[in-house]
Amino acid sequence: MIHEMKDTQYTIRKKVISIVGAKLHIYDSSEQLVMFCQMKAFKLKEDIALYTDESMSHELLRIKARSMIDFSATYDVHDSSTGEHIGALRRKGLKSIVQDEWLLLDGNDMEIGSIKEPSMMMALLRRFITLIPQQYNVEIGGSHVSTFKQNFNPFVTKIMADFSEDSRGQLDRRLGLAAGILLCSVEGKQQ
Repeated sequence: MIHEMKDTQYTIRKKVISIVGAKLHIYDSSEQLVMFCQMKAFKLKEDIALYTDESMSHELLRIKARSMIDFSATYDVHDSSTGEHIGALRRKGLKSIVQDEWLLLDGNDMEIGSIKEPSMMMALLRRFITLIPQQYNVEIGGSHVSTFKQNFNPFVTKIMADFSEDSRGQLDRRLGLAAGILLCSVEGKQQ
């Protein structure tokens, strides 16, 4: 089950060229498919369902924006099997103009951490030179717990999610993977 995900490294792949919308595949470190998503094109309010595989017969997670087109949008993450509100991710709108930053919220909307680009200089350069891949560091309680690294490929966006520094399990993998999916889909739209 998804709440038992213990792997420390995942790959999130998004095929950019698709008429009906983007397809995201999430693989574990053994290159086994653990989640799949078919995102609908031209949505004003994001509602992302993640499934066990491409048959889309068993929904695992749902990521849903609280409002339509919002520069500082908040995205709720729910476990589809249990209905549990795992937490939320809130984009820091104005701050993200220069350097992308997100807040990690628990199930009660209390801030537990942040996700941000580590270098303001690289973030500024990337705004003008889109060939520079993004990197994000995740911190909880002042401790670095994970990293998201993007590769550059004009046809497939790939983000490597590395949770190996989270030895105490501070970041729920479901919330962490939801963050990776949003970084791949929402931040990817800016380029």
